[in-house]
This record gives sequence, C-alpha cells and structure tokens, in this order.
Amino acid sequence: DAFVFPGGKVDSQDHGLPDPFPLAAETERGLRSSASVNASTARALANAAIRETYEETGLLLARPAEFRARAGGTWQEFERRGLAPDHAALRMIGRAITPSSSPVRYHARFLVADAASAVGELRANDELLDLDWYPLEQALALPAIDVTKILLEEARQIALAQSPPRPARRAFIRYRGHAPIIQYERN
Repeated sequence: DAFVFPGGKVDSQDHGLPDPFPLAAETERGLRSSASVNASTARALANAAIRETYEETGLLLARPAEFRARAGGTWQEFERRGLAPDHAALRMIGRAITPSSSPVRYHARFLVADAASAVGELRANDELLDLDWYPLEQALALPAIDVTKILLEEARQIALAQSPPRPARRAFIRYRGHAPIIQYERN
C-alpha cells in the first residue's frame, strides 16, 4: 500500500557482463562508497538496477551495441534486441541502510536516469500495481515510506537544478531507532 521504486537484489547473472557504456565516474564512486564494493561489484549493482527496471516495468535502459549475454534470463532479451545496458545513463542519488530493528536488512543504492534513455513501453507485472509515469510533484504527494520521499525530493532538486542532471551530492540515509538520519556525500 505504498509507492516504491523498481528494484531488487544483485543476481549471479548481473556479474561479468560486457560494459560498452561505462558508468560515469561520480556514479561509480557513489556505488563504491561502501568499503566492500569494488569496480566489478559497482557494475553488477548497475546491471541489477537496469535488469530489475526491465523486469518490473518493461523499460530497458539500453542503447544499440554489440552485446552477448553470458547467462540466460533477462539479459538475453537485451541481446535479442541488439541492445546493451546503458550504465552511462545512470546517476546515483543516494543509498539507504534499513533500521537495525528491521527483520531483513538492506543496503540499497538508488539510481536515476532520464526517461528519454528508456527503450520500450511501460507494462504492468505481478510485483507493481499502479505502474505509471508520475510528475515529481505528484509523486511526492503519493503514499510512500520516508526513504522514497527523501529520494524523490533529491530527484526533484536535480531536475530543478540543471540539465542534463548530474547530482552534486548523494543522500546517505540511516536510522536512529525509526527516525531517518540523512547525511550527504559529495560526488
């Protein structure tokens, strides 16, 4: 009963894929802001974001390029269409670590891309309801958890500040009890 971003975890198929459109330096730095994340894991995180977006929305963040999927599943759809994941379109706006009281803990990274970078048509699935494009002002008024609202506001600030959007900072959200604490990391 809350609006969320598409997403999920890194799967084994997200590692070791060809990378014709590399991550922007500031996006890679943001993904590597945790000590346990190296360049290869940063690319896998980007791949997971692109794959999950396709699986949950039908949109491919991709461009035409030679691409060979080493594993089956979703990546074969990219290959079939002659498209490669477009890491260069991704911008990291934040990360969040769930409260220690949560039964399941996550260290989530949040990335944005210009809608013009998406290929395909929005389609509903079994995971997400009310799937649609929402203007940021309208999205901010929808029922959502605090992390989603904080990061929508970050996206709004980026959209208002410049074009093409290149965030100058990333929100880092953690919790003290159930209260979110926001720090900002510079790109």
